[in-house]
Amino acid sequence: MMYSLARKLAPNRCRVVCACALILAALPASAQEFPTRTVRFIAPFAAGGGTDINTRRLADRLNKFWKQPVVVENLPGGGGNVAAASVVSRPNDGYTLFFASLNIVALNPLLYDRLPLDPDRDLAPIILFSDTPHVVMVSSTFPATKLSELIALAKAQPGSIKFGSGGRGTSQHLSGELLKMRVGIDLMHIPYKGSGAAVPAMLGNEIQMIFESISSAVGHIRGGRTRGLVVASKARAPILPDVPTFDESGVPGFYTGVWAGVLVRAGTPAAIVSALNHSINAAMNDPEYKKQLADIGINLIGGTPEQLSSYIASERKIWIPIIQKEGIKLQ
Repeated sequence: MMYSLARKLAPNRCRVVCACALILAALPASAQEFPTRTVRFIAPFAAGGGTDINTRRLADRLNKFWKQPVVVENLPGGGGNVAAASVVSRPNDGYTLFFASLNIVALNPLLYDRLPLDPDRDLAPIILFSDTPHVVMVSSTFPATKLSELIALAKAQPGSIKFGSGGRGTSQHLSGELLKMRVGIDLMHIPYKGSGAAVPAMLGNEIQMIFESISSAVGHIRGGRTRGLVVASKARAPILPDVPTFDESGVPGFYTGVWAGVLVRAGTPAAIVSALNHSINAAMNDPEYKKQLADIGINLIGGTPEQLSSYIASERKIWIPIIQKEGIKLQ
């Protein structure tokens, strides 16, 4: 799933960057000179949040790499569809980049009956930027201190444990439904308008648990107000080394989280796509930048456009059964 790809692609990163350098040398002059003016990142979330900050960090790296302005435009709303529609309304010249998430490019076609665009037809992949594992977070007063205890409580009192999310159809919601299916328990889903509202609800005992990205959860856990029961990654997260994985906790192969990719409008010239892929791979390979994100639990991935395309397809295969079983549809 999401987090596991970081390890799978890690040995290839140096080869990808070296190969990109050779590709760039062979590009037409127009692509080698790209960009010659301001590049815009369209971000489908409000300014000031964690993902927005990460987008701006990447924009800053590319600004230094290209010696051209890179501007972030925040267009939240519609489950990411507002931002996506804006991207496909602009010229396919590579000067408008889309910083997209799992839901927008992989899940929205499954969740919405009507969309203002077809992500497969109207968007072209550039690179898988990052992924961040989920951690199952509960309040510090919750009686379960490990996953097996949570499962036992849920089985003893079906439907009594409420899990929150940032909304129906989000990765948090789907991860909770996947856990229910995998271990045979009944949890009650309580959606909120953004995960920023779900965490205070948990602290106020409106809900008992939440699948939260580790980068957002770490501050609460270290502060002692919440507890991390289990992390949805192959290995323990360095920033929360005492929190076991699902594999260690008796639920093998449970890897969920949030990931981000960079895309452009379909029809962007192949030479420009290659130039963008090279530039972002190179920017991501900066040791200082890697450490900045690793320190908050975000794993940089990189790779080729084809790898992002394959990853989107693999994610859909994972989540289609959950969406269909639960009848999850959004308006």
